[in-house]
Amino acid sequence: MKRLEGKTALITGAARGIGLAFARAYVAEGARVAIADIDLARAQAAADQIGDAAIAVKLDVSDQASIDAGVAETVDRLGQIDILINNAAIFTAAPIAEITRADYDRAFAINVSGCLFTMQAVAQHMIDRGIRGNIINMASQAGRRGESLVAVYCATKAAVISLTQSAGLNLIQHGINVNAIAPGVVDGEHWDGVDAFFAKHENKAPGQKKKEVGNAVPFGRMGTADDLTGMAIFLASAEAEYIVAQTYNVDGGNWMS
Repeated sequence: MKRLEGKTALITGAARGIGLAFARAYVAEGARVAIADIDLARAQAAADQIGDAAIAVKLDVSDQASIDAGVAETVDRLGQIDILINNAAIFTAAPIAEITRADYDRAFAINVSGCLFTMQAVAQHMIDRGIRGNIINMASQAGRRGESLVAVYCATKAAVISLTQSAGLNLIQHGINVNAIAPGVVDGEHWDGVDAFFAKHENKAPGQKKKEVGNAVPFGRMGTADDLTGMAIFLASAEAEYIVAQTYNVDGGNWMS
């Protein structure tokens, strides 16, 4: 039997990258998946590619009405939600002297408030239905320590780790397990912008920062989205039933805790 047979999952920010890798892996393990994303066209294209076990749902985690509508649509089309992956997030970076309030507010609205209030909406659905569900929040190694040029992003991911601990302790009384995954440096289309930022602020050649970051990982390379799917499947499976409020590093050895 497949490990997620008969389960339904809502994955935010799933039209590309890590979220899409999770959606594919979950369907392969027997789940039906709602690919939730602010970009509905891209989410629909991803769902079409995966097949009948996937649907596309428009969801903007920075807007409460959109969260409520996205959760309601997922329940209406899939019957219920057994698993939530809070994956939607943005990266931001700036020296301390150049951080703007608008950038700070946007990062916290998506990475922290979006995580909390999507988790709240799905948890309430689970409680109302008596579902012993699983919630997986996407943290980061950036939430484990500060970085000179990445203060706001690091702070948002530290908040996700803290929210996971508090929500895990609170929701386990309802049979809902809440845990998190903390990836390290994961390759993907976003790295073009990240590399360009560091090229500017650290006076590096294009591509140099990405190469340095990959070489610094004890495993010997940057991670990929597929490197994270095993943990995402495990934390949603019956095998992880007794794991509560934990954040697991999947980072090639970058951080030990």
